[in-house]
Amino acid sequence: MRLLGLDYGSKTVGVALTDELGIIASPLETIERDKESKIRPTLRRIEELVHQYEVSFVVLGYPLKMDGEAGERALKTEEFKTLLEKRLGEGVTVRLWDERLSTVEAGDILSESGVKKSEQKKYIDKIAAALILEDFMKNCRDFEADKKH
Repeated sequence: MRLLGLDYGSKTVGVALTDELGIIASPLETIERDKESKIRPTLRRIEELVHQYEVSFVVLGYPLKMDGEAGERALKTEEFKTLLEKRLGEGVTVRLWDERLSTVEAGDILSESGVKKSEQKKYIDKIAAALILEDFMKNCRDFEADKKH
């Protein structure tokens, strides 16, 4: 069972994908848009990826504040989740997953790898998506139970 991980932002969505066994998460691509409100092409691209890779489970990063409260960005992510669920239909589960500090961690990984700050923008969102997906797979017992069936 393949999983898709998403790091939803105001102008980009980082995308990561697991291997066919659902064990390894890898950065896939970054979907960009000119304005935050132009969401339909983003939803269409995610739908294409879900069909192309036969994904049945989407993990959507949920940007809670450090105190665990849902701020404006988290509320926008909840709205995006609703739109995504309508677009993908009942055959695909979309699950919110706490993503606090995933983008910071992605930036640290890129810096440690020697990627210049000016180049990091190309990679940071899809790496953050892979980190969100890895964290989900490592910590979610429901997923492990579903995977065995």
